[in-house]
Amino acid sequence: MTDPSPGEPLAVATASGVAVVTIDHPPTNLVDGAFIGALMRVLGELEDDDTVKVAVFESADPDFFLMHGDVDGILAMPQGEAPVVVEPNVAAATFQRLSTCRLLTIGAIDGAARGGGAEFLLALDVRIGSPRTVVGQPEVAMGILPGAGGTARLPHVVGRSRALDLLLTGRDIDAAEALEMGWLDAVVPSAQVREYALAQAVKVATMPAASIASIKHVVNTSLQRGLAAGLVAETDAFGQLVSFGSHEARMRRFLAAGGQTREGETTRMDEIMTATSEEG
Repeated sequence: MTDPSPGEPLAVATASGVAVVTIDHPPTNLVDGAFIGALMRVLGELEDDDTVKVAVFESADPDFFLMHGDVDGILAMPQGEAPVVVEPNVAAATFQRLSTCRLLTIGAIDGAARGGGAEFLLALDVRIGSPRTVVGQPEVAMGILPGAGGTARLPHVVGRSRALDLLLTGRDIDAAEALEMGWLDAVVPSAQVREYALAQAVKVATMPAASIASIKHVVNTSLQRGLAAGLVAETDAFGQLVSFGSHEARMRRFLAAGGQTREGETTRMDEIMTATSEEG
């Protein structure tokens, strides 16, 4: 793992199509201006690197994946008549890039993520936790609301009534409850969180970059604009992928490995998929 430059909250190491981004922002991994600025730079670099297909986010802090937004910073915001808002704030917009960028984004969480930290996690595509994982949105008790996408995004993840419960009580959610409601996608022992997340990342990184990006786009379109729009986006994406011709070699490997045969697809499908995914 590469070390971040002095004062930089994020360190990045890439190999085999996977970028591991380590959050190291002492003393408490706070979601502040320095963190948001570093995240914007890192996302830009990763999106521009054609060799990277998956980004895994982990933390160097033993207690906090990410803490929350900078309360001192919020207290310093000017008061008075609120401006007319026509676009998300910089934190919400930056977190949205985690959902909309061409990369699969995965969180490996062994610790707490509240407030802005929880909002960061909600924007990731996949979230792998441990029994030590705790998430929560405590903003309501401080007279505000989650302002980096949490209030808008949480209902899409856990449903309306659960979102209202979590947002209006500000209570902590442990790993078991977070898994049950879909805030986490898997819970594994602390010692295995990184390994589990990397195994998923490495597997996805064997898939074509264009297919990964297209699948994310169609899923997002369907969730945001409805099934009809999703079906149109799906048809368009399928046609675009076929027109590139990059599917031919992989489909021929699929057939050569025994795909589209009764014996192959009843007894050797994992083997066939491995052969199909191999670069060649």
